[in-house]
Amino acid sequence: MSSYKIALLPGDGIGPETMAATELVLEQIAMEFSDLDFETISYRAGAENYRDTGVTLPDAVLEGCLAADAVLLSAIGLPDVRQPDGTEVQPTMMVGLRRAMGLHSAVRPVKLYPGAPCVLQNTGPGIDFVIIRENLEGLFASFGGGGMVGDDVATDTLIVTRKGTSKVAEYAFQLARRRSGRPTDGKQVVTCVDKANVFRSMAFFRKVVNDTSKSFPDIEHNAVYVDAMSLYMVQNPWDFDVLVMENQFGDILSDLGAGLVGGLGLGPSAEIGDNHALFQPSHGTAPQIAGKNVANPLATILSAAMMLDWLGERHNDDSCLAAAAAIETAVAEVLAAQVVRTPDLGGVSSTTEVAEAVAAAITKTPVTDVSP
Repeated sequence: MSSYKIALLPGDGIGPETMAATELVLEQIAMEFSDLDFETISYRAGAENYRDTGVTLPDAVLEGCLAADAVLLSAIGLPDVRQPDGTEVQPTMMVGLRRAMGLHSAVRPVKLYPGAPCVLQNTGPGIDFVIIRENLEGLFASFGGGGMVGDDVATDTLIVTRKGTSKVAEYAFQLARRRSGRPTDGKQVVTCVDKANVFRSMAFFRKVVNDTSKSFPDIEHNAVYVDAMSLYMVQNPWDFDVLVMENQFGDILSDLGAGLVGGLGLGPSAEIGDNHALFQPSHGTAPQIAGKNVANPLATILSAAMMLDWLGERHNDDSCLAAAAAIETAVAEVLAAQVVRTPDLGGVSSTTEVAEAVAAAITKTPVTDVSP
């Protein structure tokens, strides 16, 4: 029996609804995989908590996250809940969590499932690549800092270190080894996305990625400028496998990637560190539909699958790996059927109905290798 302690952060807006849907799926997984046990502990944090208590991330919640085997977060932040300086609370909480947990690599799969809407007329041999975003440095290193000179000048500093870049590059190559390669030819390739022709910091980022590649001679690697990559992702996304990039570039291109494969409602993500990991959907809290039971829960459900995959790899737990694959296979089956789907995907189903459909599919769907 493998037992894992999972910290749940339901958050704000549609967050509690998509989290409840995901818990339903995890309960089904626990029934199907009798040698797995999940101890889930739900914590209150985010904008609503800030409105009520003046604290976004209580110390006890952070301690609970650090003590857990993994953290599953739904969505946090509300546009009408602001800090004294006028900013939303979401960036403060997320940057605080990332720094405290040492989450150096943000992982965003971009995968087109059969039956999911796609804005491209031609999908070629398929879309299945991963964006890996350095998560603690880059332009986001200036969060809470920066400089102002009166009302005339504002500055933020982009930071690239060898240590931080090496960590995210190493994770990118390790992930490429686990994947089945790019859809065109099956080659495992890591692509560094940068602006090395203009900025010293980006040239250094590319150099460190190249240095890291020497430890992975079995994995191909190349580099593409970020502006060109924004074009290639739309023209021929099937040519890519694993993309690694600076924080801000990853923040932008990962949303573009989600837009290619059905939107943020199908966009899971993981934030990985040496000792901790956090998993969350890419979308926001969507307060305009909160409480209506119409939010798409699949991004959160797929994030839970990524969580189980990470736990399985970390603990050499085949049952956990199989459970992760079972969730993604079930999601793919529900999407391919094109019967049960939420309004963002053109359907009329509720959040709960989608979760129930995924749970039902888990009981009958054969498990295949669907690593991120």
